Amino acid sequence: MRQLFTVFAASALFLSPALVLPLRGQQQPQPNPGVQVGVPEGRAGGGARQGGEGRGRETGPPRPTPRSSSGHVLLGSTPEEKGVWLPRGVAPNPLGLKDTPFQPWARAVFADREKNELEPHTRCKPSGVLRQFLTPYGVEIVELPELQQIYVFDIGGPHTYKTVYMDGRSHPESLVPTYYGHSIGWWDGDTLVIDTVGFNGFTRLDTKGNPHSDKLHMVQRLTRTDAGHITYKVTIEDPVYYSTPFTNERTFTIANTDLLEYSCEENNRSLWEGRIKIWVPPGSEQPRIQK
Repeated sequence: MRQLFTVFAASALFLSPALVLPLRGQQQPQPNPGVQVGVPEGRAGGGARQGGEGRGRETGPPRPTPRSSSGHVLLGSTPEEKGVWLPRGVAPNPLGLKDTPFQPWARAVFADREKNELEPHTRCKPSGVLRQFLTPYGVEIVELPELQQIYVFDIGGPHTYKTVYMDGRSHPESLVPTYYGHSIGWWDGDTLVIDTVGFNGFTRLDTKGNPHSDKLHMVQRLTRTDAGHITYKVTIEDPVYYSTPFTNERTFTIANTDLLEYSCEENNRSLWEGRIKIWVPPGSEQPRIQK
């Protein structure tokens, strides 16, 4: 009887639509790609009327950057077109660095994560840091001028968002650390500059598992170069994990679609959930959970 139940359970697991359907539209496996998921069917559209590379990405003549009636550049949707920003493909090395300037002890943390792939994002934890912009499902940027705030909504993981305060305030002297930190922003011409501190250190820099501490200071610069592209430049400064600050630059493309509903299971657990270590980063006063 027990053997019959085992065979039945295994068959149900293999045939379960909940497990089969999410695989539709995934990219073919690449050598050591890291933990990542594919873009659902129809999500990589955007500029389909102009033809596209991949699944509908724009390849025709670039259209001008959309602006408001006052001439202010628009980073999000417009009355004429929806806008979700997608990274160009799934990058095995999202930071794009040939030699990451790790502190000597930090390289072992990264090596352990690379080996075991205990990705918090796949367990419904907030994406955090620049990982928010690297989700293959995209992000939506919403500016509310009347509130002097900008919101960055990311699709996937726990479906969370980051608030950017645009009212000229500074970072508070006393901050309660959070997954996304405290962000203030301003416009430098047509470039949105986002300055963020106050991270809790429980997330990762990217999809590959590069670590960061609660001492992280991140500056992001977003420039919409035309209707279909945003140039994204990020500077990372974290003396706990890295010997020097470093910068990465990439391009995002637009998808003419709405923010989709993404359900992340409550109490979602990894097979490696029990493999959690408690440690205290150098220069930090509080223990951290290494995931």
